[in-house]
Amino acid sequence: MAGGKLSPRQKMINLMYLVFIAMLAMNMSKEVLSAFGLMNEKLTEANAKATEKNTTGYETLAQKASEQAKQYGEAKEKTDQLKIAADELYAYVGDLKSQMTGDLEDPKAYESMDKSKFLDELFFKGGKISPAGKEFVAKIEGFRNQAAELLEGTEVADVVATRFNTGAVTNKDGKKIDWLKYNYEGFPLIASLTKFTQIQADVKATESDALSSLLQGKLSEAVSMTKYEAMIVFDKGAYYPGEKLSGRVILGKKDPNLTAETVIINGKEIAADKIQAGQVILDGPAGNVGDKELLGEFKFKEADSTVSIPIKGGYAVIPRPNEALVSADKMNVVYRGLANPLTISMPGVPGNKVRASAPGLRRVKGDSYVMSPGKGNEVNIVVTGTPTGADKGVRSVKKFRIKDIPPAVGMVRGQYGTVKMPKASVARINVAAGLPDFLFDLKLNVSSFKIKVPGQVTIPVNGRNLSARAKQALGKARRNDVITIYDIKASVSGSNYKIKKVLPVNIEITN
Repeated sequence: MAGGKLSPRQKMINLMYLVFIAMLAMNMSKEVLSAFGLMNEKLTEANAKATEKNTTGYETLAQKASEQAKQYGEAKEKTDQLKIAADELYAYVGDLKSQMTGDLEDPKAYESMDKSKFLDELFFKGGKISPAGKEFVAKIEGFRNQAAELLEGTEVADVVATRFNTGAVTNKDGKKIDWLKYNYEGFPLIASLTKFTQIQADVKATESDALSSLLQGKLSEAVSMTKYEAMIVFDKGAYYPGEKLSGRVILGKKDPNLTAETVIINGKEIAADKIQAGQVILDGPAGNVGDKELLGEFKFKEADSTVSIPIKGGYAVIPRPNEALVSADKMNVVYRGLANPLTISMPGVPGNKVRASAPGLRRVKGDSYVMSPGKGNEVNIVVTGTPTGADKGVRSVKKFRIKDIPPAVGMVRGQYGTVKMPKASVARINVAAGLPDFLFDLKLNVSSFKIKVPGQVTIPVNGRNLSARAKQALGKARRNDVITIYDIKASVSGSNYKIKKVLPVNIEITN
């Protein structure tokens, strides 16, 4: 169309072509403007939904922080600070959008939003960036830096740096252009409005990413295998040789940030300083001898309810050994006619769980027993008991020999054998019997005896004092005569048991 001399008709045709092309260009521009408008609407709707979702996320994190402050408190503190910064930037951009559309009769007349005057005058003065433009960039950079600092160490920090990058942009000609000029200078109003809405969308996305990252990070940390320890739990506290080992190796979680609201054991609430590191410290008294039971519950807050985890277990308290047990195998003897004291126990079994039986055996208290043997030469004491946690009991039989009380000795003035004394003193003696080397401190009662004075007949006496007849015979004794007291009959005081033999006692007359 540019060559040669054109006829009026050709000029008219060419003009019509130009008008037609201009009309096509105009229609395309209007379609682009409308597309920006529709995009802005979609972004606005998405931002509203993102706000609702983020609000729920903040509430969830706040709830968890109130339940487990140690575990989620730091995450809540960071997101609270991020929300303040995000709300500030979101509102600032929203205010700019309101100023841009404040004079429009129809805020949806996108095809008429083809002018760039508003931001060109606000952000740029004489080819330079205005204070308002610098403020706009500073607001974005401030949010970016604060968010990156709060989210340091997470993947979101790098995303935020890219998402709010305000560095110079290299165009298609390789020339670096200021970020604000590249994005907002000379652009139609609807295009800049949509970009502002996109910044708001990026703010909401950053909040959402932060909530997900911090919350998910804490959840992942909470379930990490590094939080678990191998715990060996045996079914009982002790085993016997040849007995089958029974127990479990359990993976237990030990989390220093996991603490219960309350812990109750056997009806008593545990002190707060004993609830720590995902565990409860038990340091109270073990109690008296016997089997003990631990019953209670952990209580945790979860959402609007309380979760209870039951506690059930037990232990045994056995007597503390305070001396060595040494027994002489040949000395397992009990004496007929006596209440022989015995101590009966079984290692690993509380005293109240031990049972002992034998003819003449009775329990006094705890592990103290008394054996009063009857006829025969031996007695078997059968002891049974079930150690704590054992699946079957233990039975033990101990054999004891039964012996009579050994022979006693006749005594006068607390002496035995041959006792020297004046003739006048003999008439006043009391005849007694004793067991000087016996293990038991027994009192013997003398019921009768016989006395023989040299040259005189033997005189029987009832009781323990000399009778008149015995004294009459004693009167005929001479110096150096030995008077023999024999056939002494004696019994154990407080018992009907009679001593089988009492050795004689002699009295030598000194004058």
